Amino acid sequence: MKSLKKFYEGGYAKYILPGVLLQSVLIGGGYATGREIYSYGAKFGAFGWISGLTIGIGFALFAFLTFEICRIYKVYDYKNYIKQVIGPLWPVMDVLTILIAIMLIAVMAAATGSIFEQVGLPNFLGAVVIVFLCGLLNFKGSKVIEKFESVGTVLLYGGYILFTIIVLISKGSNIPQVFASADTSAYDGKVTLGLCIWTGILYVAYNINSIPMGMFSLTRQTKRKETFISGLIAGLLMVIPWFLSYFAMMCFYGDVSIVGADVATPWMEMIKAVNGGPFLLALFSIVMGWTLVETATGCIHMIIDRFDIALEERGNTRLTDKKRGLITVITLLAALLLSRIGVVTLIEKGYSYLSYGFILFYLLPTLFIGGYKIIRYKNKK
Repeated sequence: MKSLKKFYEGGYAKYILPGVLLQSVLIGGGYATGREIYSYGAKFGAFGWISGLTIGIGFALFAFLTFEICRIYKVYDYKNYIKQVIGPLWPVMDVLTILIAIMLIAVMAAATGSIFEQVGLPNFLGAVVIVFLCGLLNFKGSKVIEKFESVGTVLLYGGYILFTIIVLISKGSNIPQVFASADTSAYDGKVTLGLCIWTGILYVAYNINSIPMGMFSLTRQTKRKETFISGLIAGLLMVIPWFLSYFAMMCFYGDVSIVGADVATPWMEMIKAVNGGPFLLALFSIVMGWTLVETATGCIHMIIDRFDIALEERGNTRLTDKKRGLITVITLLAALLLSRIGVVTLIEKGYSYLSYGFILFYLLPTLFIGGYKIIRYKNKK
């Protein structure tokens, strides 16, 4: 037990845990249903991998830049971090971050309801389960959230690998045909290199808020080597499930009833198409449900941390458990109301609009101002 604790607080916490937290927040809203993989890459068919490569490089780059700024200036919440790169404009990030957090949970709630319906359970039951689990985790605090999301990563990767293998074995013969014919038929328009790269950038932009959500774990990093390696690991952890989903979708590319513009949960449809049966559908529901809760928990934890930091700066005590619970309930209710719009509309419209805000107020300032500060910083150890 002592050696396990030493590993957790040592190499794991410094190099791997930040990436685990980032992908835990991202994957629930981003990868759980498969819809975002379609919208931000898979719809381009044989050229979708370009978007995926852009996403992996983008996440790794901005994870490193963010981690290093946090280490240099010892800032571990998004408000004080963003002050380092956009100065007095930091309140804009408050608005963007809360909006994207609520929208992520809304997508999660809509997806959960859809999944519950498809396995024969009431739609509202998904909302009840999520409210209860998110409230419980935020009540328990950061340490419990870290462990919950670490277990979730193992569960998620095991599930994704299993689902992908089953799909590839059953329908993998379609992949060579897609690439040999350069098939892009699911996209209504011309697919270009620039379009694929720009789509990947948009995906990184609106998901960049997942990085601040894991800032509370960065206090253990003391060297640039640690921020650099953990940034690379974060990029890998965040994009591997993307490629697993992408190649699984290429097994059905051309069948718009499974991989098409109107399909809200492609993963569920793919599992049905390979005759996964009740057991595989139940396992998928558990894995996806876990990751969806991770996303909601991370979003709410970030909002609560923001309130706590503001209170401490004014000389007040942190939020009580009751107030934490109230914020959790209010955030979830707002998201559940928004979820009535539906998964497809939220992803296609809402995410795209918010992406431009994050490009202007996070990506570009972090790249240029943050990058300049990192280069000028003398103590690189």
